[in-house]
Parts: sequence; structure tokens; C-alpha cells
Amino acid sequence: MSPGPVSGDVSGSPVSRVRVKFCGLTRIEDVAAACAAGVDAIGLVMTRRSRRFVDLDQAAALRTAATPFVAVVTLLLDDEPEWVREVISRVAPDLLQFHGEETPAYCTAFDRRYLKAVPMGSVADVAAYARAHAQAAGFLLDSHAAGGQGGSGVAFDWTRVPRDLGRPLLLAGGLDAGNVARAVRTARPHAVDVSSGIETAPGIKSAQKMQQFMQSLARAGADEETQA
Repeated sequence: MSPGPVSGDVSGSPVSRVRVKFCGLTRIEDVAAACAAGVDAIGLVMTRRSRRFVDLDQAAALRTAATPFVAVVTLLLDDEPEWVREVISRVAPDLLQFHGEETPAYCTAFDRRYLKAVPMGSVADVAAYARAHAQAAGFLLDSHAAGGQGGSGVAFDWTRVPRDLGRPLLLAGGLDAGNVARAVRTARPHAVDVSSGIETAPGIKSAQKMQQFMQSLARAGADEETQA
């Protein structure tokens, strides 16, 4: 089931619906369930320090399992450039997601489109942070502080999400079926990114929770259409 037309915001312009990324997948069956649920992207965690880490062989298999038109994003966190290049060579991700304290020069060195995570636990001025990463395709706003990791299940204050950065914003941190509708109404993101909110254990996703998440987002869109 694809989520309904809850309007997102990029430079003040509405989009037809909020996009969805399920992150931290480690099993073929979870990729299949995510694709069946109607996600726009899946995230594979390629930094070794994460509990959701998948090695190159796993990542390549998961990438192959994704259905056409579902993007594959590889998450990295202050990893060695050689490792990033190997990930690109073996996995061929559609996007890189840099989740650490990587510099703009580091992020652009791989000649690939990338998302940059914004650690909302420590960044006060999101606009200034975004200006430093002028080449980023979009920004993922997560609840962790600098040096931390995502997937904690903790949310941040969604009213802090800016509306006028001019590039897509992805909302992450503590999202689940119970709060995603409220989150998108408050923050108006281009996309939402969920990991722990669809899990039974780190890296082990629940097909039922995936469906419930998508259904909650679809209901939020239907509610807005009714009120319009």
C-alpha cells in the first residue's frame, strides 16, 4: 500500500505524497515485505559499528532483491574512503547517506549523489549546516547528537524542522505507526525514514509493523483530503 497524498515541502512547493524509506534492513524477506508495502527506498547500513551492519555480500544480495523503482541507499558513518569506494563498487547504491561528521569535501569526493544526516541533538542552526553541504541531494534530520548513530527510537522536536531550505528534508528518529501521521502534519517533510519503529529486534523487521506504518501514513493523507 502506498501512502496517501500528505503534502511535503521543498522550497514551499507541495508534493503529491510523503515518500518513505525503511532503513536498516538485513534480510531478503524484509526487503520483499518492504517493497510489497510500497516503500520508495530501502536503507542498508554499511558502517561496521552498527548493530544493523550488513557486509558486502549481504548488501549486494539485498540490493538485487529490491524491486524496480525502489531506490537503494547505503548508510555510512565516518568510514574510510576505501570502504566507501568498495561499497559503491560492490553494491551500486542509488544514493549514499553520510550519517557522521563527514566534511563536504569528503562527501563529494565519491562523485555520487548523497544525503547528509543532520544530528538534531547537537545542531541548533539547520540552515547553516545545510549551507555547508551545498552539494547534498537532501538532508535527513535525525534525533542523535554529533558522533552518535540513528535507529535509537528517540524522536526530536518536530517543530524545529525548517520549511525553506530549498532541498528535500527527510524526517527520522523515533517514528512508528503511532506517531508518523502527527509527525508529517507537524514537520511537512519530503520523506520519512524509519528503522526501529518497524522492528522486533535491531535489523529484524516486522512485515506487520511495516504495513501498519504505511497504513497510518495513508490515513493521514486521506484525513487531509477530507479537510481540504
